[in-house]
Amino acid sequence: MNSTTTLIGFAASAIAGYFAIMNPISNTATFIGITTGDDQATKKAIAKQGLLLAFAIIAVVSVAGNLIFQVFGITLASIRITGGIVVFVIGYNMLMGSGAAAQTPTKDDIDSSRAAQLSVAISPLAVPMLAGPGTIATAMTFAAGGWLHIAISLAAFAVICFVTYLFFIRSEKLVAHLGQNGLNVMTRLMGLIVASIGVSMFMTGVGYIPGN
Repeated sequence: MNSTTTLIGFAASAIAGYFAIMNPISNTATFIGITTGDDQATKKAIAKQGLLLAFAIIAVVSVAGNLIFQVFGITLASIRITGGIVVFVIGYNMLMGSGAAAQTPTKDDIDSSRAAQLSVAISPLAVPMLAGPGTIATAMTFAAGGWLHIAISLAAFAVICFVTYLFFIRSEKLVAHLGQNGLNVMTRLMGLIVASIGVSMFMTGVGYIPGN
């Protein structure tokens, strides 16, 4: 029972963590920008392809995480500490109202990708908007607990991908309803959650260091 409660708690943390780090509400505004002029069918295709690619990237990172640790001699504590720092910085930038550069597509990314409509599904949508450094660090940290944690983490990420897809295909209605001020407020709230998750990862990592 205690083990089941722990896994349920882990699943809830994974869902909350992925939702906060991917921030589908804020990313919806960017999605509108990179799909301006496209019809609804094209927008759906871009959203679907981008999210499938993002899921594939996170799945590979999650499954290969332990192998990467072994090859480079990376400990569980070090990945939690490093991942916590990365996630905290991204959350702090969101909280201050400025997106992290590594997680935000540049103007050149957006302008160049408009030349071929569906290519925006790869960049900047899948990378770095959805499967950016923060999401990857979060996935690797969640997957560090073994195969059961990997399965739960990927299931949680799949849920958030589906939610994000719903946000994207209803993007214009959402932005019209919330307005820019509403999006800013939501971004800051997500930033607080992301920063808190980063601190939690860091503290957990420090706790795993021998001698502490």
